[in-house]
Formats: sequence, C-alpha cells, structure tokens
Amino acid sequence: MCNRPKKKPERTQVGAWGEAIAARYLAERGYTVRDRNWRAGHGELDIVAECADVLIFVEVRVRRSDQFGTPEESLTARKRAKLIETAQAYLQAHELFDRHWQIDVIAIEMDHRNAVKRLEHYKCAVEGASNS
Repeated sequence: MCNRPKKKPERTQVGAWGEAIAARYLAERGYTVRDRNWRAGHGELDIVAECADVLIFVEVRVRRSDQFGTPEESLTARKRAKLIETAQAYLQAHELFDRHWQIDVIAIEMDHRNAVKRLEHYKCAVEGASNS
C-alpha cells in the first residue's frame, strides 16, 4: 500500500493564504471584515465585508499556475448560483433584509514561493446578486 501525501491540504493552505491576503487587501482599502469562511448548508462565503453601508460578499479565487486556467475562469455558473444562495442565507440568518449587498471576486495569482504575482478585485462580479 502506498502512503502518498494527499494534495488537499496544500490546496486548502493556498486557499487560506489567498483569503488572508484578500482580507488584508480589503482592510487596507477601508473595508470592515465582518466574517470569514461563513457556512450555510453546502455553501461558504470566503469573506463578508462592509464598505459605505454596502454588505459585500467576497469570493476569493487563487491559482499558483495557469495550467487549469486563470482564477477568474474557475468561477463556474454553478459556483455563482451557490454564492447567491449562500449570500441570501447570510442575509436571512442575520436579519439584514433591507441591506444593500453585492458579490465581489478577488482573483489572486501566486508564484511557486506563494508570493502574489497578481491581485484583481472585481466589484459586483456576480450578475443578479445585488439588491442595490
């Protein structure tokens, strides 16, 4: 029996680094981070932040190579729908029914040493998600 290490911990760790980088990026630009890794059912919100009375759900996409496409390309229609559903669950759980909100995406490309090569912040990136 072969005891090969699983790749999941490395992928999880890279995702956690990316989320920490994104949270710091947002904080440096005046956003207030309310929650990280908030879960409802099978959905998860990487970052929930506020800026100028708008609640912002941030999906962080990280890639260390372009072998499987860019971070932006990894956001499938199914994932977008799950983000909207999970954002609505957050609003309901926190009784934020009349709150303006949107879903942003932060795409991060890292090199083999985990240094950031590129970070892009796409505001209102998921269509049909905002009530503003």
